[in-house]
Amino acid sequence: MALPRPVSPLAAWRDLRRFLAQRQKHELIFGILAIFVTGVLLIAFYLDSNSMKKPYKRDIQYVESWPLDRTDEQIHAQQKIDQAKREVEQAKMEKLKRERQAQFKKVDDELERLGL
Repeated sequence: MALPRPVSPLAAWRDLRRFLAQRQKHELIFGILAIFVTGVLLIAFYLDSNSMKKPYKRDIQYVESWPLDRTDEQIHAQQKIDQAKREVEQAKMEKLKRERQAQFKKVDDELERLGL
C-alpha cells in the first residue's frame, strides 16, 4: 500500500479552489453557514472554559443565635425591631421602583411623541 506523497500549500490551495469551483451556489452558502455555526460554538465553549479560572468568592451568611429560654416579650420586641427595618427597606425599594417607573414613563412619552 502506497503512502500519499507530501502536499505543498500551493497545490492544496489549487485543489481547494478547483473543488469549490465545482460546487453549486447553495452548497457553498450552507457550507459557509456550517463553518460559522461550528466556529461560534467553539468560541462559546472556549469563553465558557475561561470563566472557571476566576477565583472562588465565599458567600457567608450569618444567622442570629437565640437562647432557647427567651421569653415571649423578648421575641415580640425583636419582631418590632425587625419590622421597622423591613419597613425602611421596603420604603427604599418603593422609591427605587417609582424612580424606575418614571424613567420608563419618560421613554414611553418620547416614543409616543415620535409616533411609535
